[in-house]
Amino acid sequence: MALPSKLKHFNVFADGVSHAGEAEEVTLPKLTRKLEEYRAGGMNGPIDIDLGNEKLELEATYGGLMRTILKQYGVTSADAALVRFAGAYQRDDTGAVDAVEVVVRGRHTELDFGNAKAGDNSQFKVKSSLSYYKLTVNGEVWIELDHINFIEVVFGVDRMAEQRRAIGL
Repeated sequence: MALPSKLKHFNVFADGVSHAGEAEEVTLPKLTRKLEEYRAGGMNGPIDIDLGNEKLELEATYGGLMRTILKQYGVTSADAALVRFAGAYQRDDTGAVDAVEVVVRGRHTELDFGNAKAGDNSQFKVKSSLSYYKLTVNGEVWIELDHINFIEVVFGVDRMAEQRRAIGL
């Protein structure tokens, strides 16, 4: 029997600046397919038609004001804000550590300065809408999604290559 690889420590980088000691929590993007139910004559039941990916989002909570993040607010490009999550996942049966990296690009859609109360943890929360996502584990790219450039690579398989060719990209 094996034990799972669990997150033990992490760091967040915004435009290459480390936020060790400042990033409290990160909600990594949820990968969700956009599916539409379809049934036509001659079919015994409905199936889901795959229409691509749903919107990608990232949420992060920091332990105070974040100058690097604030500088990224209001950028005019859909991929201008760069955020990198680096996590150390470890198995408790073998002690093996996996280096997990999630790199995203997008823009921040919400900056929440929270409640101001003396003596309390004044958290700073950020929500981001993403155009790019890459998951790398131990140096191997597992998933790369680039909505702007019509790229979807999963474990080395370029799932959009034929469609890009079909439309002349």
